Amino acid sequence: MLIALTSSERSSVGWIGYVLAACVGSILGVLTVDLPTRAAGEKGLRRFVSQQRVEQLKNQLETKAGITIFLASVLPPPFPFTPVIMTASALQYSRPKILGIVFGGRLLRYTVEAILALYLGRRLIRYINSEVFSYFVYGLIAVALIASVLSVLKLMSKRRIAMAQQGQR
Repeated sequence: MLIALTSSERSSVGWIGYVLAACVGSILGVLTVDLPTRAAGEKGLRRFVSQQRVEQLKNQLETKAGITIFLASVLPPPFPFTPVIMTASALQYSRPKILGIVFGGRLLRYTVEAILALYLGRRLIRYINSEVFSYFVYGLIAVALIASVLSVLKLMSKRRIAMAQQGQR
């Protein structure tokens, strides 16, 4: 959305408002994750994030929380932003620090994206409207559907194995 709005902007400074709005939206999203996760604590976090991932993030956050949160804020998907925020909140890392670091990271990321959109946006939009891009998107959808089906089958298999093991006890 930021890229589309910025690339269609006629004003040379209008993109700044879009960047700030995106940053504020991200902060509101962080708060919606922070509030319940902070209340649930580390024990509640384990319902949403795997034990292995919690331990990995916990070790990183204990030694370099600020840089971990900043990098999670700057890096684009598929980097696991939400698990980092959830873990920091569950471990009771300072809310103002989380919000400040995320705001700074998102400000950097969205500013770079907006500047790229200003210079490359119209060409990018033409490419997105091309037939080649449509086929690329269809391919991604197919891969996502296949991966989803395989994930569900794997989950069902694990549940069957767990139920069989409980039945043997």
